[in-house]
Amino acid sequence: MANAWGSGITMAGSTFKTNPIALQTLLQGAESGSLQLPDFQRSWVWDEERIRSLIASVSRGFPVGAIMTLSAGSDVAFKPRPVEGAPTAAISVVPDSLLLDGQQRITSLYQVTLRNAVVSTITAKKKRVKRWFYIDMRKALDASEERESAIVSVPEDKVLRSDFGRTIELDLSTREAEIENLMYPVSMLFSWADWQRDFIEKYAGAADFQDRYSFISRFDQEVVGEFARYQIPVIELDRETSKEAVCVVFEKVNTGGKALDAFELITAMYAADGYELRKDWYGGPGEPGLHKHFSEYLRLPNAPEGILANVDSTDVLHVISLFHTRDRRVAAEASGKAGKELPQIIGNRAALLNLPLSGYKKHLPQAIHGFELAAKFLMTLRIYRPYDLPYQSQIIPLAAILGEHPEILEHVADREMLTRWYWNGVFGELYGSTTESRIARDFVDVPGWIKGGPAPTTIDDATFRADRLWTMRMRLSAAYKGVNALLMGEGARDFRSGQDYAISVFFDEGVDIHHIFPQKWCQNAGIERSEYDSIVNKTPLSARTNRIIGGVAPSEYLAKLEKGTADASAVPVASLDASLVSHLIDVDKLRSDDFSGFMTERHERLILLIEGATGQRVYRDHVDEDESVGEELDEATDEAGHTLSTVS
Repeated sequence: MANAWGSGITMAGSTFKTNPIALQTLLQGAESGSLQLPDFQRSWVWDEERIRSLIASVSRGFPVGAIMTLSAGSDVAFKPRPVEGAPTAAISVVPDSLLLDGQQRITSLYQVTLRNAVVSTITAKKKRVKRWFYIDMRKALDASEERESAIVSVPEDKVLRSDFGRTIELDLSTREAEIENLMYPVSMLFSWADWQRDFIEKYAGAADFQDRYSFISRFDQEVVGEFARYQIPVIELDRETSKEAVCVVFEKVNTGGKALDAFELITAMYAADGYELRKDWYGGPGEPGLHKHFSEYLRLPNAPEGILANVDSTDVLHVISLFHTRDRRVAAEASGKAGKELPQIIGNRAALLNLPLSGYKKHLPQAIHGFELAAKFLMTLRIYRPYDLPYQSQIIPLAAILGEHPEILEHVADREMLTRWYWNGVFGELYGSTTESRIARDFVDVPGWIKGGPAPTTIDDATFRADRLWTMRMRLSAAYKGVNALLMGEGARDFRSGQDYAISVFFDEGVDIHHIFPQKWCQNAGIERSEYDSIVNKTPLSARTNRIIGGVAPSEYLAKLEKGTADASAVPVASLDASLVSHLIDVDKLRSDDFSGFMTERHERLILLIEGATGQRVYRDHVDEDESVGEELDEATDEAGHTLSTVS
């Protein structure tokens, strides 16, 4: 097809050329199969209003944007599939080009013009419908009418009805009816001669034939002719284009759709070798797939999902890529290579796109086991829900480390070092963005550190400032979630029941983060939200206990707990005090409603908790206002600003 479209203009030093191609030629390519889609392209989903708008634009010769294709036969071996609605014979055709950008436009125009069949689409309310499209010839030639008003869609039987189907407004079910109503079928835009012949046969003997013929001739020239003359700019990527470039280009041009990820591209590449990657992830009849497996893994009956529920397909591929590139580096070292000759251990997009099917198959079981071990490890840290996971991204190196070195969990000292690394990543807030290099380094460095080597950069880079605790107010913060998990891990007990937050209690009792000095009391006392809403005034509590606390002063709700209620037994003072202490609360200051004293003391105790978890000293010096972190609003990336020194 590339040759049929013209030689184009090749840009110096680039891997693409541009050609204006006739719309009819493109649509004929879609029908014959010479122009197909890469299998990662998602299904055609345009609604009838967008289709009407597209028809209107082309009918006036307005630009509808360039499309982008990839020359078939390149090193990027994607499995092709025909444009939706193409004849069955197109499946067996080896395409000349694959359509990277423009699927919706080309598919829409193909289905409404060349295919000559009813179009399956959706309404603006997402209802599935079948429609034929027509151009109201009178409105199309009326300069006072908007062109879109001339594009009409009708049901499958070509009859427009009103009054709940009782009244026929327009019947186009025969060619004669179409001609009488001057409604031109869009499905015949490239078959004008056939429609014109039928028109002439109907009106050849009419007294006003000449006027009628002049009218349709004008329609042919001004509307139908636009489709015959219409050209679309085509940017064609040549056979030298890399897989990564295809991915980047597609993401840049695919601004209106769901972002393309590496999984979609790898799926299409593996499909060319007959391997169904989607089946591994989404499963099939009687096979749940990894997505389901991870969602259910270690899930209790009363929990909505397991801790791995948000692990996605690209996370798994990332871990496998780390294993595969590690193998390549080991092999290179064995062959005598050193220094810059050695391939990187990495899991970035380029590495994922170059992951061979053999490497994927080899390391998939190891990656799955790594994620399962990561789930068990996280639950020992009292992180039970994806919602409470400080960083979803940090589970990738964790799974890779444990998949490669499962024995770490079997030795107390090794497990403690892994835990220290984890909390440094959390409280150093190091896994919030641009993590690919850090993931690769930690995959290599953490096991080496555990075996006696130097500390990983995540330990060295981790910093935390005492003032940071005052600005941690939202669950978006990884460190905020980390404090909650540390409190539960240190044995925090519910004020009412005295139970610690083992996994069964956590879900049975609806445990979540709640205020210690209630919001309502703080507001009535004139305390600023920026003070009472920080993590210093929050702690994990059961839903039932939080209801008893209500909005009253601590002295009042503690008295209520000690007295008991109709549905809650009295809590002995000593037991209640012990529970308060387990939350790092100064009992005397809480009982005396001393908000300021309570906050100062708990702030210090939380600092000690973080120092114990990270093995690093928190920097306590006051930060000038212009150097401190801003008020936490809605982005974890705004939650930086910390400095540490290593514990001596």
